[in-house]
Amino acid sequence: MKLSFTKMQGCANDYIYLDCRTSGVPEQIAALSERLSRRHFSIGADGIICICAPVTAGADAMMRIFNADGSEGKMCGNGIRCFARYAFEQGVVQKSAFTVETLAGPVRPELLLTDGRVHAVRVDMGVPLTDRADIPAVGEGPCLDVPLEAGGEALTVSSVRVGVPHTIVFVDDIERAPVERLGPLIEHAPLFPQRTNADFVQVLDGRTVALRTWERGCGPTLACGTGACSTAVVCALTGRTGRSVDVRIALGTLHVDWAADGHVYMTGPAAYVCTGDAACGEPG
Repeated sequence: MKLSFTKMQGCANDYIYLDCRTSGVPEQIAALSERLSRRHFSIGADGIICICAPVTAGADAMMRIFNADGSEGKMCGNGIRCFARYAFEQGVVQKSAFTVETLAGPVRPELLLTDGRVHAVRVDMGVPLTDRADIPAVGEGPCLDVPLEAGGEALTVSSVRVGVPHTIVFVDDIERAPVERLGPLIEHAPLFPQRTNADFVQVLDGRTVALRTWERGCGPTLACGTGACSTAVVCALTGRTGRSVDVRIALGTLHVDWAADGHVYMTGPAAYVCTGDAACGEPG
């Protein structure tokens, strides 16, 4: 069996997009995401994103995301920008601002157009959640500048939820940040009963930070949109930056505004990589 796909990337956070509006999500989607995401042996990606028909009134489309390890995620900031461009240019929606149903709730992207062509996507990521019960994290109240032991090291971390949970560790040198060593330990720390994403952040000035992310279910990734949003919120809450921040990642920059209405707005690129057909049900 052949499966038609489109691969897209936002600042190198790449996903395989499947149009499942009529066929439905494949029953073997978890195993399929694991196999097709394998770099060097298959298409290679951070996971699969399915374009689905909405099931909630008021939504224009539905996004379901499956990580490279087969687990289902709730939201992806870079992924939804690419989803929005795909939906607009492939005729799934006929308007430049619309509502996408996700497991993290409704998300509203807006396509920024120049001469009718998409040059960036701005996404209303909603109101950040800061209480431990919402992240979730063990304990009560906000989870800001709290101690955490990982790999024998005493860390100070801060956690918020912008669609999905993120835990921020501030470092002096982003290039030397122990992402691969401490990332999985933070992800599985007992403080986080549903695991967490781990973000290593260097503050460059009051309006600019650098970010590297260990994604829950994926490992180290070149970009993370929800991580950039969470980083901006934590930086503002702890007085390290203002509420409008450029977040530098490996291959680009995302701009994040924590606006006066309480919502977090993320702006960044969305690009096509390739289209093709993948073999399903065969050894990979």
